[in-house]
Amino acid sequence: MAAAMARGWARSGSGPEMLFCDLDAERAQSLAGEVGGETRADLASLAADADALLLAVKPAALDSVAEELGGKAPPIISVMAATPLERINSAFPGVPALRVMPNQPAEVGRGVMVHAAPQEGAEALLDLLPTLGTTVELPEETMEAAMAVMSCSPAYVALFAEALAGAGARDGLEPALSLELVAGTLEGTAELLRERDPEAIRKAVAPPGGATEAGLDALDEGGFSQAIASAVEASLARFR
Repeated sequence: MAAAMARGWARSGSGPEMLFCDLDAERAQSLAGEVGGETRADLASLAADADALLLAVKPAALDSVAEELGGKAPPIISVMAATPLERINSAFPGVPALRVMPNQPAEVGRGVMVHAAPQEGAEALLDLLPTLGTTVELPEETMEAAMAVMSCSPAYVALFAEALAGAGARDGLEPALSLELVAGTLEGTAELLRERDPEAIRKAVAPPGGATEAGLDALDEGGFSQAIASAVEASLARFR
């Protein structure tokens, strides 16, 4: 997710200067080269040169990162799943933090970023987010539920798009054209969802006895809605 944010900041042309450090030095160097950033050989060097630290490590690695930094760091943006602010404060006593969860479309400036209220001293970190998309402040205890809906769902939408475009290709469309038709339709439908509720859109597209109604019936018979609900619950279980 940090890579998506870095690409989004670079794409905006007005993002922060970026430094990278990773256990995989080659990966850090590759991303730095892509977005016009620099690398540092270790976390201590990175933290010493940074005004803010974006923590994008596995939750189990938090203690080792804090140990390497001696529990000291500039203000922290955490994008770690299943890691509440209380846990971050324990690892970095006295360091102000902002807990954020973006999704993959942040890479193109169209992301959704849910965040908890910033701690005192971390308020300025919020200014880094709007170039990546829409920001929504939530009570921290609801962030996992939000993540299960907005953080994981780009993969579900991509799977749906892949299946839909593949069906079009099997019925005679050129594959790239079929995918372009699906992408454009998803983009337009997303905008329409800001104007009308999902049920109204379904009714407008699917008059009784028509082709769309037949397709919706087939999706229902295949357990489409239940499969989506199960996917969200499975993700939520991992977050908790």
